[in-house]
Amino acid sequence: MLNIEKLKNGIVIDHIRAGHGIRVFNWLGLDKTSHTVAFVVNAQSNHMGKKDIIKIDDTISINFDVLGLIDPNITVNIIENEQVCEKIKLRLPRRVENILICKNPRCITSNEHYIPHIFNLDNEELRTYRCEYCDELRSGSDFQ
Repeated sequence: MLNIEKLKNGIVIDHIRAGHGIRVFNWLGLDKTSHTVAFVVNAQSNHMGKKDIIKIDDTISINFDVLGLIDPNITVNIIENEQVCEKIKLRLPRRVENILICKNPRCITSNEHYIPHIFNLDNEELRTYRCEYCDELRSGSDFQ
């Protein structure tokens, strides 16, 4: 059994769908951080069968909307003094701004670059979003 030391203070990103932890790791830029990071792939899980886990030995700023797009089942645990002080259960965000980019060449965001790309959740089961300006449909997994 793999044993990873407890965190005194930091963040545990748990319940990542097995094999998807690398997207979280890369998006957070954890390969460039000076913090100690443990990245566990295919950990045993009673609930999920297998899962990925990321432990960061410090607190960092995280955009929970992007994590929700990657995997809405992720749980983020904030650790202080070796105790979970906050547990954040993610979900698919209802609205995202400047995370998805509209690909419609006729959309106002294609010509007016100062206008934010805003998408609203269209279908939770399919994880699709619609552009607020032109109704272009995008998959939630197509984030930048």
